[in-house]
Amino acid sequence: MNVLLTTAYWPNLQYMFYVLNSKNVEIEQFENFQKQSYRNRTKILTANGVLDLSIPVRKKSLKELSKDIEISYFENWQIKHWRAIESAYKNSPYFEFFETEIKYFYAQRFSNLLDYNSQQLFSILNLLRLRKNITFTETFEKKIKGDFRDLRTIIHPKIDFKLDQDIQPRLETGYYQTFENKFPFQMNLSILDLLFNKGLETKTYLEM
Repeated sequence: MNVLLTTAYWPNLQYMFYVLNSKNVEIEQFENFQKQSYRNRTKILTANGVLDLSIPVRKKSLKELSKDIEISYFENWQIKHWRAIESAYKNSPYFEFFETEIKYFYAQRFSNLLDYNSQQLFSILNLLRLRKNITFTETFEKKIKGDFRDLRTIIHPKIDFKLDQDIQPRLETGYYQTFENKFPFQMNLSILDLLFNKGLETKTYLEM
């Protein structure tokens, strides 16, 4: 399987499932950037329930390519996001094992959103000891040619989580979550939720 994806901030499990189970992964960088999407948003589970973390961005025009989107630091969102992540997962089984690598992304400033998200994805794959062939589009194609599966509009907060029928039960299967005594199993959260709760078993959970 080969897939075409958008960029994503700490991608959710649906996104990561396709990354781990695809031979080739291509990330779109020449699309018009879309607000209210996973491109700059992720979901974690806190003591108060599911929380959206959104990166503020600077848009210089109504239509701007994803590769050109700059991160805004007018608000100190990095501190807020890290405090939320730390509060949510500090008592999870594997938080201390990955804390340094994840906290790095809240101690350094990245000017470009695509670069920031891409470095996170590479970091996750490195932590899971995986090598994947990840490339970036060189132009925008509305209709994809060849054997790539186009998932650019499929993985979106406003679209119900759905995988192939023979695959979806895997990601519907629960795993330990830090606040499972307060909430029913929350499906398809950020990869951070699975990583902090399952450690290197994240790979086994996601792979076909």
